[in-house]
Amino acid sequence: MMDVVSLYIVWFVAGVVVGSFLNVCILRIPRGQSVVRPGSSCPQCRQPVRWFDNVPLVNFIWLKARCRWCGSRLSWRYPLVEGLNGLGYLAVAGTFGFGMVAVVYALFVSVLLTVMMIDFDHLIIPDVISLPGMVIGFVASTFIVPVGWRSSLIGIVLGGGLLWGLAILSPYLFGKEGLGGGDIKCLAMIGAFLGWPNVLLTLFLASFAGAVVGVSLMACRRLELGQYLPFGPFLAAGAVVSLFCHRDIFRLYADMFR
Repeated sequence: MMDVVSLYIVWFVAGVVVGSFLNVCILRIPRGQSVVRPGSSCPQCRQPVRWFDNVPLVNFIWLKARCRWCGSRLSWRYPLVEGLNGLGYLAVAGTFGFGMVAVVYALFVSVLLTVMMIDFDHLIIPDVISLPGMVIGFVASTFIVPVGWRSSLIGIVLGGGLLWGLAILSPYLFGKEGLGGGDIKCLAMIGAFLGWPNVLLTLFLASFAGAVVGVSLMACRRLELGQYLPFGPFLAAGAVVSLFCHRDIFRLYADMFR
């Protein structure tokens, strides 16, 4: 049997490798392209990336952040996504161990990272991610992770219902549409994985962080009043915090009222 350190190394490497695949998903899913074929290629010259130039993290350093064929610069987003996913897998293993529960939550972290990047780039959260995610989250909560089907189902309804209600009211409260259908389905998917208490925590954290960032950007004149700020990255970040820190946050909240 492997020792604990070796297990952590395996999980980090697995996270980095999956992160490389996430880069493909982030690039191709919004375009309606297959994430399987064709293989990776340079965005500029379209030359195929050879297997020895496609090693996650290492290839970026080895090639000095440039394409082997045309010399165009490679985006820093590639190693960022790979590294973040690897660190996310380490955090999952450190919190939930190395069993099936950890596998489910590692998948969840990867989905959230993909949602975050796609919404940041394109202001959309594709249904091809959220809808299957709801089903997978519900099944996993029923049979694998300690959430339970009732809490998962309520999380789906509550998460989607709260944002759907806010989307309906936004034109009357703010004079414009405030949320898209992608945000609604994304929070419903988060509820499927985390259950209803954590979906409320996720929404609170996302709203608070979004308000702080939005006001800060307006103060710096980087965001105009009324300009749309993608909410998906805040939902994803709030879900990650809820996943790892919900017990501490709920305990702190309870201590405040003792």
